[in-house]
Amino acid sequence: MRDILPVNGVFEMMQLPADMEHIGVISAMTLSYHHGKHLKAYVDNLNKLLPGSGLENLSISEVIKKSTGALFNNAGQVLNHVMYFEQFGHNNHEPQGKIKEMIERDFLSVENFKKEFEQKGATLFGSGWVWLSANADGHLVITQEANANNPLVNGLVPLLTFDVWEHAYYLDYQNRRADYLSALWQIVDWQVVESRL
Repeated sequence: MRDILPVNGVFEMMQLPADMEHIGVISAMTLSYHHGKHLKAYVDNLNKLLPGSGLENLSISEVIKKSTGALFNNAGQVLNHVMYFEQFGHNNHEPQGKIKEMIERDFLSVENFKKEFEQKGATLFGSGWVWLSANADGHLVITQEANANNPLVNGLVPLLTFDVWEHAYYLDYQNRRADYLSALWQIVDWQVVESRL
């Protein structure tokens, strides 16, 4: 996983991957609100909360591991959203190589993995994230994480995530969370996912 470091004590707003607004599965309007409003608010709030916390100049993962309350929530949402947006693109939409071998080892097939991942995302109560992560033994696990939580607080290496907060999909899919989850496979760049191992 690529960690995020502050620049002069401040976390910066990430840029969306190139041509993300033309990716099709997620509309430009949803991206405008999700990235430009929601993520920006989390970044701004995080930067306001850091001074005096004793966690200034730490990486985002260290802030998450060492914080609670509002600081934890905003730091978690920043990392979660960065990982979410960075994993999408126009290329490499099917797992290959090492990540495919690991998925087939731990879930029997890519199709079984996707089905279980979508089911966990669809049944997560309220707001949160569904994650594919690697555990300490190198095996892949799927977890449901409520609100701003990230698998790294449980010693896992986060690899892939789908955001199931309503702001991620409601303008495009309304209450059809399952349709949104299914559609996202069309834009996952598995090379990015594998690079997080």
